[in-house]
Amino acid sequence: MADQPKPISPLKNLLAGGFGGVCLVFVGHPLDTVKVRLQTQPPSLPGQPPMYSGTFDCFRKTLFREGIRGLYRGMAAPIIGVTPMFAVCFFGFGLGKKLQQKHPEDVLSYPQLFAAGMLSGVFTTGIMTPGERIKCLLQIQASSGETKYTGTLDCAKKLYQEFGIRGIYKGTVLTLMRDVPASGMYFMTYEWLKNIFTPEGKRVSELSAPRILVAGGIAGIFNWAVAIPPDVLKSRFQTAPPGKYPNGFRDVLRELIRDEGVTSLYKGFNAVMIRAFPANAACFLGFEVAMKFLNWATPNL
Repeated sequence: MADQPKPISPLKNLLAGGFGGVCLVFVGHPLDTVKVRLQTQPPSLPGQPPMYSGTFDCFRKTLFREGIRGLYRGMAAPIIGVTPMFAVCFFGFGLGKKLQQKHPEDVLSYPQLFAAGMLSGVFTTGIMTPGERIKCLLQIQASSGETKYTGTLDCAKKLYQEFGIRGIYKGTVLTLMRDVPASGMYFMTYEWLKNIFTPEGKRVSELSAPRILVAGGIAGIFNWAVAIPPDVLKSRFQTAPPGKYPNGFRDVLRELIRDEGVTSLYKGFNAVMIRAFPANAACFLGFEVAMKFLNWATPNL
């Protein structure tokens, strides 16, 4: 296996990870909006067509009715959260690797990289859950025809006033169920592809931008292949009226399979997969470019 990355600097990862996260949100948010609306649309009545027939229909209707701003609705919440979240994400991955190394020069196996990636998913859940909760509520309210929340801060304020901190953190278990295995797959796949794409005699740190883009994009696809079913359950649970699912994700799963079949767990699949490659390619390229700049500008930081 090729060489391991240098020891992680928390401040550099805060900056580089935050920049990578901003790149991911900006590139991927329009299709994330489409994904959430597809996942949360109510079942159609007998003889009636569904609200959205698919990914492109939802994209077209959102763009036609609400303009480009409709596709970026709710983006403030993930933007606010990406800097600390991605800093913690990359720091958690680095910590997971260090915990498994007996010596600093040890090269980790792919199962060990998967375990390190899972730890990063645990670290990010505390930051991710409130942002996901607010984002989903803002994304679906426009299509529902009512305007309960005027923006990210208003949504957070009203959730806290109505339900306390538990209302803001609704869906934490499902976020863990989504992000822990998906993050393991994400980082393991990225490291694996970087090693494959590194020419013989070269170092991973010398990988070209197009190869980083491809490695990051494919890693994103593998990540979401694991994450979609719990993500569907999470979106349904986080946007449901209070008390609808007293037993949590078990009630959501039971209702979905009973009413819409097992395939309903992959609602929004096309939107997710179309979004996964460019968004995660942008994220990893942004991270690597920012990290190279920081290593050049502040080598001793």
